[in-house]
Amino acid sequence: MKKVVLAYSGGLDTSIAIQWIKDEYDADVIAYCADLGQEEDLGKIKAKALKTGASKVFIEDLREEFVRDYIFPMLRGCAVYEGTYLLGTSIARPLISKRQVEIALEEGADTVAHGATGKGNDQIRFELSYYALNPGIKVIAPWRHWPFRSREALIDYASEHGIEVPVTREKPYSTDINIFHISYEGGVLEDPWAEPPDEMHKLCTPVENTPDSPSYIEIGYEKGNPVTLNGRTLPPFELLRELNGIAGKNGIGRVDIVENRFVGMKSRGVYETPGGTVLHIAHRAMESITLDREAMHLRDSLISKYAELIYYGFWFSPEREAIQRLIDETQGVVNGTVRLKLFKGNCIVVGRKSPDSLYDPELATFGEEHIYDQADAEGFIKLNALRLKMRKIKQPWTK
Repeated sequence: MKKVVLAYSGGLDTSIAIQWIKDEYDADVIAYCADLGQEEDLGKIKAKALKTGASKVFIEDLREEFVRDYIFPMLRGCAVYEGTYLLGTSIARPLISKRQVEIALEEGADTVAHGATGKGNDQIRFELSYYALNPGIKVIAPWRHWPFRSREALIDYASEHGIEVPVTREKPYSTDINIFHISYEGGVLEDPWAEPPDEMHKLCTPVENTPDSPSYIEIGYEKGNPVTLNGRTLPPFELLRELNGIAGKNGIGRVDIVENRFVGMKSRGVYETPGGTVLHIAHRAMESITLDREAMHLRDSLISKYAELIYYGFWFSPEREAIQRLIDETQGVVNGTVRLKLFKGNCIVVGRKSPDSLYDPELATFGEEHIYDQADAEGFIKLNALRLKMRKIKQPWTK
């Protein structure tokens, strides 16, 4: 083992990992930082990695690819884990891993490393992706081997060795940020009864401080993907970035959940996903007038499994890819515009229109019409009631 490519963020864990891997394995450490729209000073991160001991640093601009090829496909599938979490951290890991494996190949490194803990989901997401893309790759996971047993111990180690880190004992939150969201874990949040402090949040304005008048926006869709915002055609990354600003200003996108990690424990997480929350709601509204009922219900029956696969780390699995193909097959007709009202943390659909709409006002009206014969419903109901009637006749003891 001569070279190790480390997925590097400049945070507490990976800052210490550079020095620890060098000492433990006597190897060169190549730091790799993926720009996923976290809007950090990447020049400073590069300088810090070199100062901490990295032999080389890669800063990779993956922003457009991230939104286009990972976030948008996930949104087309309406993926929500356990009914609440929009998977902002989960969806970033396969892309980070993909480019990391590519850099390892380019640099002649047979080993990759990450800073995820041995208790969390990220270690699984990274490593399942590594092995799916390069079955022979070697992996170093420092948290599973080094002597530090807590984030406080890491903070002490960093202080002793002059390593600058972005956390303190007073604010020991573990955070992950990209264009889609920011997550917070640890510290006071480990008490599920404790309310998250307002000053912790970065993307969403506290509801009590949001504007007293609503913001109206329109999002245009083509084949299930958002392509316009308020009539302007924007590339995927720019569209999401602008929407983050509008939704965040109106306090939209905060969630506070206790989720079930893949490793078997429950964990409290706080997330901010402003633009993603709006796009999820808008996409469902667009589908409501364009998708056939049974096609929609079939897709909806797979949402839980699809979200679970992303959360667990199986993005590069045949089952996720098969579900994605089915999802995308339904999206050809998901075209049109959704109008939304953003106000005090609420995202309310107030209009939808589509050239491919299946909604027919003449058929749906409660007024007079000449398409639907209401008498036909009698036979329809009787045929559907037949098995229910027979069950009660033949098995009267049943409830």
